[in-house]
Amino acid sequence: MSFRTLRDLDVRGKRVVVREDLNVPMKDGAVADDTRIVAALETLRYLRDQGARTIVLSHLGRPDGKVVPKHSLRPVAAYLGKRLGSPVAFAEDCVGPAAEAAAAALGDGDIVVLENVRYHAEEEANDPAFAKALASLGELYVNDAFGTAHRAHASTEGIANDLPSAAGFLMEAELNALGKLLHDPVKPYVCAIGGAKVKDKVGVFTNLIERVSSFVIGGGMANTFLAAQGVDVGTSLRDADLEPAKGIIALAQTKGVTLHLPVDAIVSTAFDADAEATVVPIGEVEGRMILDIGPKTANAYAEVLRAAKTIVFNGPMGVYEKAVYQGGTRVVGLAIAEATKNGATSVVGGGDAAAAAHALGFASEMSHVSTGGGATLEFLEGKTLPGVAALERSARAQGARA
Repeated sequence: MSFRTLRDLDVRGKRVVVREDLNVPMKDGAVADDTRIVAALETLRYLRDQGARTIVLSHLGRPDGKVVPKHSLRPVAAYLGKRLGSPVAFAEDCVGPAAEAAAAALGDGDIVVLENVRYHAEEEANDPAFAKALASLGELYVNDAFGTAHRAHASTEGIANDLPSAAGFLMEAELNALGKLLHDPVKPYVCAIGGAKVKDKVGVFTNLIERVSSFVIGGGMANTFLAAQGVDVGTSLRDADLEPAKGIIALAQTKGVTLHLPVDAIVSTAFDADAEATVVPIGEVEGRMILDIGPKTANAYAEVLRAAKTIVFNGPMGVYEKAVYQGGTRVVGLAIAEATKNGATSVVGGGDAAAAAHALGFASEMSHVSTGGGATLEFLEGKTLPGVAALERSARAQGARA
């Protein structure tokens, strides 16, 4: 990857259009989780302190090209100002007279957040005219929204065709951290992978199998792998189609990669029957559902992880939202934290993995926690992210003009 970063730009006195991912959970019109806002602060503080005139673009929710008041960025802008400790203005639209007036009114070091870009259908259609309208507000473009880098939208991809562009600090950190998982990772390299369905992560398995030493597998996908080997998993969540799992098992054998699967599990008669949770050996599920890996499995996985030098945590081991089924994910997380303290590189792969890491208190012990969900998955699958490709194109174009 070859792209320019924020420090490569002379931003003082310049109008800088910044795409951030401020798509935060809201409750009763207020910010309910500020993780993505906090992740944006380094870039925005730098621009403020360097005297840039910063114009922030983002989406919130899925208004589908319509003005939906509950998806307004106004309360997010107010919250952002509190976290920055300096005023943040707000404009009622992201293009047109309101946006143009807000951009023109900026002084050095000022910041304005424009209204939800997804209020316009042209955003998700990556309409060139809409991208040019966004670009006309500024002189430089910075993409700091890794969580939307897998979307070829006007504010993430199209706009980079019309302005000199660079990656913000969050985007840079994400690409550097995730890049280490794909390019010359230090061995042993272990992927702790969970989540509901194998079919959703076939690409991750296929790409990482070329690089990792082993996988430790939990969540619903472990049930699918067990079923693919003829193990009775009772009423547990699993893929109906076992062929993708069988294909991954065969590929891992060909590549000499170990797939560690549960030897015991915590089961119950129903998802809400927490009081009936019981530890059983795999093979003795007997009509119940697996809701977490068992203690023997967790300890075995922890041993594998503690010996690793590169680790990616890409999904919880069980239904971590419930206390009785948190044990597997917690043990795995603590083992990754211990390996990290001993010099391993550890990356939490966004989405449910990041949510579990924060909920169970081991996120701060990791080398990097990705803010991406779909973007992280697609990166680990080896796919080209449109938002990143646009930055690379811009860098080549600017180099040609120099």
